[in-house]
Amino acid sequence: MNGVAIVATARTPIGRAGRGALNDTHGAALGAHVIAAALQRARVAADAVDDVVLGCAWQEGATGGNIARQASLRAGLGAEVPAATLDRKCASGLNAIAVGANAIRSGEAELVVAGGLESVSLVQDHRNRHRAVDAVLQAAWPGVYASMIETAENVARRHAIGREAQDAYALQSQQRTAAAQAAGAFDDEIAPIDVTQQLRDPAGAPGGRRALRFARDEGNRPDTSKAGLAALKPVAGASVVTAGNASQLSDGASACVLMDARRAERTGAPVLGLWRGFAVAGCAPDEMGVGPVHAVPRLLQRHGLGVADIGLWELNEAFAVQVLYCRDRLGIPDDRLNVNGGAISIGHPFGMSGSRLVGHALIEGRRRGVRHAVVTMCVGGGMGAAALLEIA
Repeated sequence: MNGVAIVATARTPIGRAGRGALNDTHGAALGAHVIAAALQRARVAADAVDDVVLGCAWQEGATGGNIARQASLRAGLGAEVPAATLDRKCASGLNAIAVGANAIRSGEAELVVAGGLESVSLVQDHRNRHRAVDAVLQAAWPGVYASMIETAENVARRHAIGREAQDAYALQSQQRTAAAQAAGAFDDEIAPIDVTQQLRDPAGAPGGRRALRFARDEGNRPDTSKAGLAALKPVAGASVVTAGNASQLSDGASACVLMDARRAERTGAPVLGLWRGFAVAGCAPDEMGVGPVHAVPRLLQRHGLGVADIGLWELNEAFAVQVLYCRDRLGIPDDRLNVNGGAISIGHPFGMSGSRLVGHALIEGRRRGVRHAVVTMCVGGGMGAAALLEIA
């Protein structure tokens, strides 16, 4: 098989859904921005791209209609460059990179742009729920239709992970992100974007618009405290999950440029690292957050590695409870896990996150001098996904 090099990554800052800076930015604009920025960083011409693959969990409205194709065209890649959008829920962006990498491995492509995007702001309140539930499937597998909050509550109850532990992890995530932002740890991956934001009054009604250059993630709360987290009430229908120990609804996009490793060496491309492998595994839908416990061993076994061989772990923080379960079950050292915080503090645009974590792991892994990094995610419907990276 051909080797696969990741030669560039670019992402938007992450915006808060609803009231944030990206609340009026179409999916095509989000995707186009990161595609163009990643290609510029890779020093690759638009007409050299063989394919574009983007993940998106909510493919409707402003992120529907094969949003990858729309983003590709808006980025100036031209009609001759194909594009496809895929959905593996929160692992969509990670899976998109795996699809692009496999095309290069098999010799079907030499250069692919892959990543993901999500606009919760423009889609959530307009989703089509007509005939959304199949009665026969619901009777057999009711967890397939469970909310993510319900699945997190199941993990907490079944595995005896209490509120205090969850809040302590959430506080750590906030603190690590605050320190990372202050140190500029995200600067090399972010591509600032000029947007127009829809302003809203306290009641949520539109209240004018403003143009701004968005250059910094806006979801984290550096002033978070143990007492503040403890004072939060559980969200509706929950007993331990709160707005403080769960990932934030967010908007954003990310893209990576993948290249045949021989071509990258021949052309002197700025290699960030090598894509080594990808694994997916299923688990019970009603506790989907434990998915990495099933995917990670499969990935590591294929490559003859153990947990101790991995110098950096990026495990998507859908909920603090599932991170804690996966961390402890897999035996991941806390000082190698989500070292700059995660989705609890930074945000989680569903289709984007997997790609963001790949880009961040490559940059942070090089900064720390580690050889291998793993990106892993739980997936709605009961799955886990994991990818192995070798840092250049």
